[in-house]
Amino acid sequence: MMKSTVENSIHKDWVVRLRSGDVQAFEWLYNNYKYQLTANLFKLLKSSQMVEDMLQDIFIKIWENRLEIDPDRSFGGYLYRMATNMVTDSYRKSCRSRDYRDYLVAVSEISYQHIDQLLEAKERKELLNKALQNLSPQCRQVFELCKIEGRSYQEVANLLQISPNTISTHLTRANKKMQLFLTDPVNLPYFLLLIWVK
Repeated sequence: MMKSTVENSIHKDWVVRLRSGDVQAFEWLYNNYKYQLTANLFKLLKSSQMVEDMLQDIFIKIWENRLEIDPDRSFGGYLYRMATNMVTDSYRKSCRSRDYRDYLVAVSEISYQHIDQLLEAKERKELLNKALQNLSPQCRQVFELCKIEGRSYQEVANLLQISPNTISTHLTRANKKMQLFLTDPVNLPYFLLLIWVK
């Protein structure tokens, strides 16, 4: 929902005060944004302690960089971009740890198991299209016909003039490639784009 002009003006006033070092303005902005930000962070981090630490780090950075904040631009947008960058950095650093890599793979597999839900969400098409680009043309065609259009193996086999076993082989290959895509930390920004959608 778009903020009203009055609400935007109020937020702008608080940001102007924040830039001047007003602690009350900092507290107002923190209290106004922390719940939505906490919910979004939890979707990514899956840990209350990590969310609490990240939230604290984000607002410390907000205070330290307050002079860089443009009052004429959305404070919420600035905040969420900063949070996205910090979470991305955190994932990349954590991927050096074997335990955390295992955790990331587990979370990604859960996401992968819900690929049908990804297909239903309009704002998530970008991630799906990016993942599908990694497939060979025939694998992609089979995946789209079976998973996106919901056609049966036999129906797709008849349409493409190949055996149902070949359909199964293509889907197995597609599933492996999609899973590799979802577990690659390089693709984390695509996840973040999906999760930060409000």
